[in-house]
Amino acid sequence: MDLDVFVSAHAAEWDRLDALVRRQRRLTGPEVDELVTLYQRTATHLSLIQSSAPDPQLTGRLTQLVARARSAVTGTRRASWRDVTRFLTYGFPAAVYRSRRWWIPVSLLSVALAVVIGWWVGTHPEVQSSIAAPSALRDMTRPGGEYETYYSSHPATSFAAQVWTNNAQAAAMCLVLGAFLGIPVIWILFQNMLNVGVGLGLMSSAGRLDTFLGLLLPHGLLELTAVFVAAGTGLRLGWTLIDPGPRTRRAAMAEEGRSALGMAIGLALVLLVSGAIEGFVTPSGLPTWARITIGIAAELAFLAYVYVLGGRAAREGETGDLDASERSASVPTAA
Repeated sequence: MDLDVFVSAHAAEWDRLDALVRRQRRLTGPEVDELVTLYQRTATHLSLIQSSAPDPQLTGRLTQLVARARSAVTGTRRASWRDVTRFLTYGFPAAVYRSRRWWIPVSLLSVALAVVIGWWVGTHPEVQSSIAAPSALRDMTRPGGEYETYYSSHPATSFAAQVWTNNAQAAAMCLVLGAFLGIPVIWILFQNMLNVGVGLGLMSSAGRLDTFLGLLLPHGLLELTAVFVAAGTGLRLGWTLIDPGPRTRRAAMAEEGRSALGMAIGLALVLLVSGAIEGFVTPSGLPTWARITIGIAAELAFLAYVYVLGGRAAREGETGDLDASERSASVPTAA
């Protein structure tokens, strides 16, 4: 593209659009039609310049012009409870459903890794001695030891809030850091599975595996699923950087990044539920079978939410991204 020729050919249209946007009085019907047409043309011009002949100064000017024109065309829009309802019933579950080919394998591999680490720690005394002194290990694994009192060491409300904050941060980091080719996500996931595996191994070697699982499963099923979804989505985001498919790399990262941001909000709500279970159910005096049943019910409810609501929304074309009217204009790409 010859940028000078392109600017000369379309500068008058940009100036006219700028004049219409700045006009103080109410536009007439023909002027509104002209505004919409020029806005669409200028948005296309901006995309062409960005992809073919990027010029920082011109790009900045047209970006501002397109943004102001878009505000003039669409008006100011405020989020409403209807938007929240749509996000919870369509956008978020559809995004999780679409990512299932990533987070399901991540879940299976992660659980397998935790089991292998647990077996390794539980069957090798020398590994246990490298973790802590024998007396410290006994204090952790004995009845009433640290593994049991951990869940009741603080008031339930503050403990649930602390757990929720920590887990939400971990999930958000998986989603955000996925843009770095997914490498930080793998490390975060490994650290989580290492902690679970060490607990499995130590409590198993002490003959108290049933107690450990009775404390882990009520909240851990939903909590770990949320972490796996975040990790799988983060890895998918990293792979998009490598292979954007038919989209441009910039458009693909923008689309998947917006979807990941929405998932961070949704997963924070899911982790709020698991945090409440961990704070109020796990350390409660309920029988082990009752606590585990609550955890299984929460997990099944989330999976049904994803596969029923999310699957239906995804089949209707929902991706978890912003509505088309709220996205930046872009030039179509060939498949």
